[in-house]
Amino acid sequence: MSASRRSGATDELGPGEPERDGADLLAALLDGMDAALCAFDADGIVTHWNREAARILGWSAAEAVGRRGFSGWAVRPADADEVEARLMAAMRAPGRQVHEFALLTKDGGRVLVRTQSAAVRGPDGKPAGLYCAFSEVHTQIDLERSIALSEALFEDASWGVVLVDADLRPAVVNAHAARALGSGRTGLLGRPLGELISQGVEELESALAHVLAEGAPPAPAELWVTVRRPDGDARRCWRSGFVRLASPLAEEPVPLGVGWLFQDITESKRTEQEAAQLRFRANQLHRAARAAAECEDPAEAATTHLDFALAGFADHALIDLVIGDEQTERDGDRTGPVRLTRAASTPTGPSGPSLQVSRTSLPVRYPEGHPALQCVDRVGSVRASASGRDTAKNREWAEARQWPDGTVHALCAVLRSRGRTLGVVTFLRGPSRSQFERADATYAESVAARIAGTLDLARVLDR
Repeated sequence: MSASRRSGATDELGPGEPERDGADLLAALLDGMDAALCAFDADGIVTHWNREAARILGWSAAEAVGRRGFSGWAVRPADADEVEARLMAAMRAPGRQVHEFALLTKDGGRVLVRTQSAAVRGPDGKPAGLYCAFSEVHTQIDLERSIALSEALFEDASWGVVLVDADLRPAVVNAHAARALGSGRTGLLGRPLGELISQGVEELESALAHVLAEGAPPAPAELWVTVRRPDGDARRCWRSGFVRLASPLAEEPVPLGVGWLFQDITESKRTEQEAAQLRFRANQLHRAARAAAECEDPAEAATTHLDFALAGFADHALIDLVIGDEQTERDGDRTGPVRLTRAASTPTGPSGPSLQVSRTSLPVRYPEGHPALQCVDRVGSVRASASGRDTAKNREWAEARQWPDGTVHALCAVLRSRGRTLGVVTFLRGPSRSQFERADATYAESVAARIAGTLDLARVLDR
């Protein structure tokens, strides 16, 4: 322990050995503190100087105790009067006084410190001296910044922050994350992630476990998850970063959990996906046109367009044509119900190219209100989907419309050329795919226009 020297006034407070024991105990207590501490008597003489003060400024207790104030050794001469006046003013002021000074280290460097000073009063109530605790300002500022950062992250941050414990359960959640997970901040604490997220939870837990074991990944990860909400599940994409938390007080790192920070990028990812989808579909149309140009048979060219259109778009496709002379009738001139015959279809079993059907086949017995018939009547695309998740009912729905087993979504686009309706192309999707959207209808209409052009050419050649 560093020694501390007593002034003459202090020596008169008590006789002999008990007083020395008390002074030694005080010196030991002061030296054991993490804060830098010094004390002055009523005349401004340094009476105590602990080990932390010696570490910060480099002056040992033997060199500091007995000096008058900081003048001539711990402050610049130009600052000495101001520093002494502000320090000594604490003996006349109530409570603690907080100041910031630039002090000098033993090797001539400067250290900005924040001091807290308070008067020490004797038995008669008069000031007998003062104590001064000080610390490097950057240390205090770092602490304040850490506290301010924590409060900002958990109150005002525009991204989600979740502290996950070693059992992969939320321990602290900020307001943004609570809204993203569809619950209150306290309602999420301690719950398994599987109760909050239905799809994608395995990938998230795997990432958290990896961070606990190996440390943070080098780059953020984009995770697609389905969040369980009271108003229905929501599919979201979160750009996530992870940091491993360890106790700073332990000699060896002790894992406390994982800090998980995430930002919702669902809309931007969907925009990217839509742009990529448009590029792919445009490329498919271009490739189909080049392949169809090499076909000698126009009907074969039509099925070539159909095959290229199916890639990444649907599971099955059908081409139904208006029967006989009705092909030559302009819209509005047709009388009687529309009759369609199957011209081509994709295999319903193993995958393969579209197959042409003999043009002499009987009409397809579509019931009234069938989407293909509606498509011809409206001269526009028609979308239809089975309702519910009952497999048996979905099978009956597809069978009633004479579509392959497993069909739950359909999109019919009209085949038109030179003002005439030639037929309908129907795209079908199974339960593993989403229902057709408006953008899908636009693509189907582009494919239908190309197929109609080749079929119209075949009709002309037949004549």
